[in-house]
Order: sequence, then C-alpha cells, then structure tokens
Amino acid sequence: MITLGNIKIEDPVFLAPMSGISDLPFRRVVKKFGAGLVFSEMIASRAMIQHSRESLKMGTTCEGEFPMAVQLAGCEPDVMAEAARMNVERGASIIDINFGCPVKKIVNKMGGSALMRDERLAEQIMIATVKAVDVPVTMKMRLGWDDDCLNAPEMARKAEQAGIQMITVHGRTRNQMYKGSANWAAVRAVKDTVKIPVIINGDILSPDDAKRALEQSGADGVMIGRGSQGKPWLLRDTMAYLKSERIPAPPSMKELHKIIMDHYEAILAYYGERQGVALGRKHLAWYLAGFEEAPALRAEINALPDSASVKARLNAFFEKRLEAA
Repeated sequence: MITLGNIKIEDPVFLAPMSGISDLPFRRVVKKFGAGLVFSEMIASRAMIQHSRESLKMGTTCEGEFPMAVQLAGCEPDVMAEAARMNVERGASIIDINFGCPVKKIVNKMGGSALMRDERLAEQIMIATVKAVDVPVTMKMRLGWDDDCLNAPEMARKAEQAGIQMITVHGRTRNQMYKGSANWAAVRAVKDTVKIPVIINGDILSPDDAKRALEQSGADGVMIGRGSQGKPWLLRDTMAYLKSERIPAPPSMKELHKIIMDHYEAILAYYGERQGVALGRKHLAWYLAGFEEAPALRAEINALPDSASVKARLNAFFEKRLEAA
C-alpha cells in the first residue's frame, strides 16, 4: 500500500501520463478494469492559467476516476503554482510535476527533462507547487539528461526535502528518448536515497515485466504506459499477478467488441465527430493489432469519412468472427 496524504492506494499499479492518449475516455476505460491511480495527459501550466480550452479539457476530472493525478509541465514556479491551484479547484486529487518529458518542443522551452539540468529551478518549482495546494504533490523524471548527467538520486533528495510525496522514474536518460531498453536496476539508486515511495516506469509491457522491474529497482510500485495501448486491462492483470493471484482471462471476442465500441463512442462524445474520428483511429489500430487482418482493416478504417461508417465496419468485422467461432 502507498499512502499519499489521505489517499491510500492498495495496488500501486498506475496508468502513465501519455500525451494524446491518457485522455478522459481512455482513463475511464482503464479505471473500469482497475488501476491504483490514473494520471492525466501532461498539461502546459501557462496554457492552463490562460484558460486554453484544450488544456482545460485535458485536465477534466470526474468522480469515477478518484484518485486521479493531473500532471503539469512548465519552467516558471509561480505559473506552475497557479496551474496547480486551478486543477485542485477542478477536482484533482494529486498534482504531478513533469521533469521527464524528452520531446524537443517541451525541452526547448526549458520544461520536462530540461529541468534535470537546472536543479535549482526544479527545486524552486517543487517548493512553489507544494506550497500552493493542500493535496499531495508528486513528480516524474528520468535517470538524468545523458550518461554523463545521471542526477536522479540528487533530484529525488531535493524533491523529498521540498515536500514531494512520491517520485516516478523512467529508466532512461533524456537523450535516449524511447530508444534502447529502460534500465530498471539504475532506479535502485533513487530508492536508496529517499524514504518516500518510488515508482518504476519504462518498458513495462506485461505483468512479468512489472515483477522484474520491481525486483531490479526495489521500487514501491509500477507505472504502465505504452503497454496499456490497446490493452486497457493490462493494469488489472498486473495487479492480480503481483498479488500472486490468477491472471484473468483476456476479453472474449464479444467482450472485446463491446470494449472497443464503448471506448469509440466515448471518444466521439468527448471530442465531437470530426476530432473524435481522427483521434479514435490510433486506439482502434492498437485494439486490432493482434488480428491477421489488422493492416488492411486499419487502412480501410483510416479512409472512412465518418464515425457511422467506422462503426458499421467494426460491427461487420466482429460479427463475422463471432459467426466463425
């Protein structure tokens, strides 16, 4: 169990903040299967306080997601503090600070993992954010900027002193981006530095990966990102496996059909027809990836002009497979 303020998390298996993926519809699907904690997409703090419609949508919370963490990125302590206050007012249970995003457009604005090269500014951001809200503040980072700057343990020490209550570490440096393999064992140095909970992230694609990541890092929990794409039940399976319980059977063809259609309808309701059709394509591709017909079906769906056509094609695909079963 992990305790953050008055929030008790029985099963520390978390959904990662993934830009363009961890939106409200996806978080709800994952939460329905079971997750210790879900994180919002990364939200730019300045856009948030300027009331960007898209940023406000990205931070939307609902009762069914409790507990839910909103992740903020930025390089201005006062702006980060104000954005944190706004999100708490909107119902966020936890505020998470992003010191790990490796994407150029974030790094070039001194956000995300760029702050691992400016520990003083990172510390000021953490202190300001913790002081601004009365909910737990956590942070996510990488091992460091590159192999010559592996400063995650020192960042963790400063985070604990600033009042940060939990740290997630992606087992790569910023310069690795998403290449190579996550170094789970390197996260043990962070765990050995602090007393607050440490969460391991990176390349956790199966329940067995989660178990090995915990063993190698000594971490208190796992955060799953890309592994959940097209498999929102992965967190449920991982929680069962880590408790030495039997892993639930994967969804049947009929169940998978319903999961996909419900998720697609939620995307359309949330974003509207035009944007929903465009954003839904990647999720449909992930769900269908295991089928032999996936490449051709994906190309066909991507060419369809509206949601009604997409739903008709999906229904026909699953009906055919159910008849053949």
